[in-house]
Amino acid sequence: MGESVKLGIIICDRYRTCAGGKCMRALRNREGAFERYRGVDVELVGFATCNGCPGGNVEYVPQEMKKNGAEVVHLATGMVVGYPPCPRIGYFSRFIREKYGMDVVVGTHPIPQNYYATHKNLGSWDAAAWKDLLAPTLTDEKTRLSYD
Repeated sequence: MGESVKLGIIICDRYRTCAGGKCMRALRNREGAFERYRGVDVELVGFATCNGCPGGNVEYVPQEMKKNGAEVVHLATGMVVGYPPCPRIGYFSRFIREKYGMDVVVGTHPIPQNYYATHKNLGSWDAAAWKDLLAPTLTDEKTRLSYD
């Protein structure tokens, strides 16, 4: 594998008690937003919450991750599948890129089918901006079902 990437994950504070199982599974299997790392060694160097709305930790956590070698910050899938989806996710992405010069990926594990179906029915992701935000985690139905 030769090439290596260090990354951090920021999760929505609503899921602060999450053990990270789906994220770790997706990272191990290179699924969802982690598919981009197929054939690449990855080291997780940070895992934190946004600290709740309006996301105060987003101002500081990427700096700590960068000190630990992170080149990429993933904003966890929970930020797009929560009810409602995080209204600040676009801003967080731009802020981290601008302030810390780090790449930002929206998503970690594939969107579970049950969340996908509910959000489709609610029209949560109908705005054009969501198309790009969802792309890394919007997999096929079989994979989505395996993450339910």
